[in-house]
Amino acid sequence: MQLTLGPVLYNWQPEQWRDFYFRIAEEAPVDVVVVGEVVCSKRSPFFEAHMPAVIERLAACGKQVVLGSLILVSLPRERRQTAELAANTDFMVEVNDLTCLGSLMDRPHAIGPFVNVYNEATATYFASRGAQRICLPPELPMDSIQTIAAALPDVTMEVFAFGRVPLAISARCYHARLHKLSKDNCQFVCERDPDGLPVATLDGEPFLAMNGVQTLSHACVNLLGDVDDLAKAGVRALRFSPQQCDMVAVAKVFRDLLDGRRSQEDGMGELARIYPHIPFVNGFIHGQPGAVLTTKGTEENLRQRKAQAGTMVHEAGQ
Repeated sequence: MQLTLGPVLYNWQPEQWRDFYFRIAEEAPVDVVVVGEVVCSKRSPFFEAHMPAVIERLAACGKQVVLGSLILVSLPRERRQTAELAANTDFMVEVNDLTCLGSLMDRPHAIGPFVNVYNEATATYFASRGAQRICLPPELPMDSIQTIAAALPDVTMEVFAFGRVPLAISARCYHARLHKLSKDNCQFVCERDPDGLPVATLDGEPFLAMNGVQTLSHACVNLLGDVDDLAKAGVRALRFSPQQCDMVAVAKVFRDLLDGRRSQEDGMGELARIYPHIPFVNGFIHGQPGAVLTTKGTEENLRQRKAQAGTMVHEAGQ
């Protein structure tokens, strides 16, 4: 089972972004790392100066580097950026918007979790166009994952195993609107929330997280307890989405479990320590609402985490 680190979805400070990947390169037991700005093209210039050094460090440390494309391409300059990215032949490109697929000319590539691959026919089409890796959408249940994986045994099927779930992308910037700014003059206010801005219901219940033009779940997907079933279903890679926590430690927990050095119960406890205050969920993979946690022995943990998160949202509102 491979471990993949997905792209940073948030607007981190450039030096923090660079140092994060340097540490991942040297310390994290991951096999594949996806780099690049995939959420908002306006952020890209901040990281471009660090990109060559990051890629070089990752490759030198034995990581397979994959370049991520934008999730939503809506402007002429974004189409040009996507075409330039697709023209890169040194590294595999991950398609997050079908605009990128047309520019790849059927070269080997990866499909990201933002593309709707909901059945084996869709997966087969992408494979026929050169897809060698497919990260399935995080809302798929286990039965669908197994069916797709069985249809394409030569394609590396990957699932979203840790991180806040990306739910939607928009042409409008929620962060800018909240601060009474236009998208063109956003002043990059999304950088104030490096782990997403919590959104609560009218009743004060934690609900979602905002990240510029992107909507994420409040809760964090954690499929540590489902690793054995995923392997039996034909999944060959697990993906982590970077959060404001020790992602090296997160990767080590999963790797230790896969290598038989750690139990699931112990691993769940360690992940709760690494990323506190945000509830863990795994409902989608069990065909239930995404905000449900079905892992045995963690119900009380979930209630405590929800109470903590609710307090944090209340205090943030004050």
